[in-house]
Amino acid sequence: MTDLLAFSWSEMDAFYEEDEPIFGHAADPYHRVDVRASGRRLTVFLGRALVADTRAPLAVFESGFAPRWYVPRRDVVPSVLASDPRRTLCPYKGIAQYFDVVAGGERAAAAAWTYPDALPESSRLSGYVSFDPALVDVSLDGQPLLPAAHQEIEAAGSDRDLDVDTRDLSFVSQTASAARYSRHAHTQIVPRG
Repeated sequence: MTDLLAFSWSEMDAFYEEDEPIFGHAADPYHRVDVRASGRRLTVFLGRALVADTRAPLAVFESGFAPRWYVPRRDVVPSVLASDPRRTLCPYKGIAQYFDVVAGGERAAAAAWTYPDALPESSRLSGYVSFDPALVDVSLDGQPLLPAAHQEIEAAGSDRDLDVDTRDLSFVSQTASAARYSRHAHTQIVPRG
């Protein structure tokens, strides 16, 4: 097997699929992210304080993960989301911006996230917020959603757990409108200067 090559992601200046730069890690062509509209009632509480209540959530079915539920921003109680500096990258959904959830005198750090400029194939997620059921109480049709044990990914390899420089995320949109960040991949990148 001397004819095989391996690439160290962190040592490359850029990686392209056709004419589009890829950030974080190469996408798996067999990985799917399906976004579906639902009429089910989804509620989110922090302690006894209501955080969100909707009958128009989006369900995200992603290969290897439990379904994730997203709430239209209009159905989130105003002022409960406080900006968190965390940003992560998903080659399937884009750059995730995180929020602390603050309600009823309690605070859950990085318990919610959104994709302000989701990638074209996940564009329906723009304007929606997801909540981590391990950090806040999420119910679907009155039944609690429990965190899935397999939901978290252990970072491994040179393309995982790199620091994100949140001062300059413009390099992503300047280089390609289709590259952004995600919680599920847990891949974080630093722009090269």
